[in-house]
Amino acid sequence: MLNTTFDEVMEFPNSCPFKVIGDADDTLVDRVVAVAQALAPGDYMPTTKASSKGSYYSITIRITVTSKEHIERAYTELAAIDGVKRVL
Repeated sequence: MLNTTFDEVMEFPNSCPFKVIGDADDTLVDRVVAVAQALAPGDYMPTTKASSKGSYYSITIRITVTSKEHIERAYTELAAIDGVKRVL
């Protein structure tokens, strides 16, 4: 896992925003939502913004995390999605 201090600076549960940046692909949003659903089932309404040249999408999604390990797993699993370049 990641070596973070989320448990020292956050209270849980917490609705945490994740920004996923990846290649522009019509299925990227669906794949991000699928990972979010697997991590914490719920109704997700992510926002999407295309880069100025349309090469990348920036997807912001809020996931309710319940622990330090849960937030670390969210970062890891979102980053593992094919085409994802960064998770912030």
